[in-house]
Amino acid sequence: MLTFIARNSVAFSIRRPAVPCAGGSVIPCTRPLSVATGIPPPLADIRVLDLTRVLAGPTCTMLLADLGADVIKVEELSKGDDTRSWTPPSAPLPRDPPVEASHLPPESAYFMCANRNKRSITVNFKHRDGLEILHKLVERSDVLVENFVPGKLSSMGLGWEDCKRINPRLVYASITGYGQTGPYRQAPGYDVVIEAEAGLMHITGEPDGPPCKVGVAVTDIMTGLYAHGAIMAGLRSVSQTDQGVWVDCNLFETQLAGLANIASNYLIAGNEASRHGTAHPSIVPYQVFPCKDGFLMIGAGNEKQFKLLTTIILQQPELAHDPRFSTNAARVANRQELIDVISAALKRHDRSHWIDRLTGIGIPFGPINNISQTFSHPQAVARSSTVEVDHPRVGKVRMVAPPVTYNGKRMPVRRPPPWLSQHTAEVLQELGYSTEDVERLRVARVV
Repeated sequence: MLTFIARNSVAFSIRRPAVPCAGGSVIPCTRPLSVATGIPPPLADIRVLDLTRVLAGPTCTMLLADLGADVIKVEELSKGDDTRSWTPPSAPLPRDPPVEASHLPPESAYFMCANRNKRSITVNFKHRDGLEILHKLVERSDVLVENFVPGKLSSMGLGWEDCKRINPRLVYASITGYGQTGPYRQAPGYDVVIEAEAGLMHITGEPDGPPCKVGVAVTDIMTGLYAHGAIMAGLRSVSQTDQGVWVDCNLFETQLAGLANIASNYLIAGNEASRHGTAHPSIVPYQVFPCKDGFLMIGAGNEKQFKLLTTIILQQPELAHDPRFSTNAARVANRQELIDVISAALKRHDRSHWIDRLTGIGIPFGPINNISQTFSHPQAVARSSTVEVDHPRVGKVRMVAPPVTYNGKRMPVRRPPPWLSQHTAEVLQELGYSTEDVERLRVARVV
């Protein structure tokens, strides 16, 4: 049974998580587990102080929020997270949005993709009173996640050593571009720059074309995933040692790890990589092929699949016995000749013809779908891979659902992405500030 020690120093387990009650007491959850009910949120008694912006950090904290953590996102007073202004597109506003949010711009689609299940507060922690608010939150939190340049928060009284003195059991996760040490430690981290500098862009694109970035900020997303797992390990360590943990997670080393077999090819065999477009450097045929009206990805990764391709699809069984193509090594050596043969055959018919022919015969394949086709895919529909949530500013919002199920059920989206400062008064009151205190802090531009 995996046990964490929560901020109130009461042990609880994933199997029976503790649930906070009025007055700060804790009772164990006694809900039975079954396929019908999924599992109780395993981080229901974990509080996360989120000082991150853009994508890597917010992805990490969203994953923790999806598991039930109370994530308090601290934002800059006037504009908040940078991605709030990354429009268009944005969600259309109704005619009667909440009065307290009527001064805000439309909700950015980019911001909304990585900030569900969180609460938003705005605090100027350069101000003495704002720093006091952050210190109170540190004292009451289990996890702090930040993505400032190394040393920046230390200069403001919110570094690891500062926060450890306030809360010795804190898991303090730093997400940066290059890590806390080394000659590049002070350099800011941008996904596209790291893609370039850490090898990914070099291997992405057509062989005779320029380097290309990946279509989404994949290095940011991978870093958020690594940080999320590291924080879970940190919480486990706290439960074992009663000592806090400083997690150092960065885009550069995450991207190095993400090079996978390409990195291994170089480190073990000294093989420099090159661009192959959609093709695989070590497997042929394994790439996108043109049809009469579109494209298909086909991957014949072993001899059985290649024979099926040549016999049933191409109707040229002799290819499987041709010395140029009879083994994968031979096909790699004679790549272009084989690709030309397959392309010429597939161009004779439209995509739907080949999908019908390929379905069920044991050859991995898939059509190149646009985003509309992706979300109308029968598997996406059958799995309910999107979820509709009520947003107080924009009404019904359709979002990608958390992609993992537990005993057949997903963790719920409990909160829509918050508007800027939506929960400032609520959180301050939880910290003991009166209504008058909150108003005074607002007037002083502290919150």
